Amino acid sequence: MKNKKNAFVGLGLSAILITTLSACTFNSGDSDKSNGMMGNPSTTTGASNSSNFSPSDIMFAQMMIPHHQQAVEMSTLAETRASSAEVKKLAAQIKAEQAPEIAQMTKWLTDSNSPTSMGHDMGMNGMLTDSQVANLGKLKGRAFDKEFLKSMIAHHKGALQMVSLIKNTKNAEAKKLAQDIVKAQTAEIQLMKNISTKLN
Repeated sequence: MKNKKNAFVGLGLSAILITTLSACTFNSGDSDKSNGMMGNPSTTTGASNSSNFSPSDIMFAQMMIPHHQQAVEMSTLAETRASSAEVKKLAAQIKAEQAPEIAQMTKWLTDSNSPTSMGHDMGMNGMLTDSQVANLGKLKGRAFDKEFLKSMIAHHKGALQMVSLIKNTKNAEAKKLAQDIVKAQTAEIQLMKNISTKLN
C-alpha cells in the first residue's frame, strides 16, 4: 500500500460514509431496509448480537483489517529478526491479539455480504509503505528492534485514531472490539516506549 498517512485525516467523515454506503451491500434476510442496517450477525463465539452493524462499523472493519494484517506481518518478521526477548514477546502478543480480531471483522463483512475492502485505495494512519516493510525485513538484531518499535508505535497510534469511527457505535460487539483495541494498544505503546529507552 502506498504511503498516504495523511489521507485519512484529510477526508471528511461524511464523505467517507457516502462512499461506503454506495459500496456496501447488506443482507436482505432480517435487515431493516428503511434504515440500511443489516440483520444481526453472529459473533466469533457464535452468540447473536442484539443490535445491527452500522455503515461506520462496516467501514471500520474494511479499513482496520489491512491495518491489522500489516501489524501481524511486521510481528512475524520479529520472530526471526529481533534480538531483544522483550521485542519478540511483544510481537507474539500483537499477533495473538490481532489475528483473531481480523477473523472477527472479516465475519462482520461476510455475514453482511459487504465488500472485504472499500474498493479504492484509502490511506490509513500509521501504515508503512511496501518499501518500508521491505526495508524492515532487511534489518536484524538491535537495528531491527529499534526500527520495529518506532514503526509499531506509529502503527498503533494510527489504529487508535481509526477507532474514533466507531466510538459512538450502538453495536455491542463493535463497541467491545473498540474498547479492546484502545486498551491493548495504549498499553503496548507505553511498553514499546519503555523498551525503546533501554535500546538507546
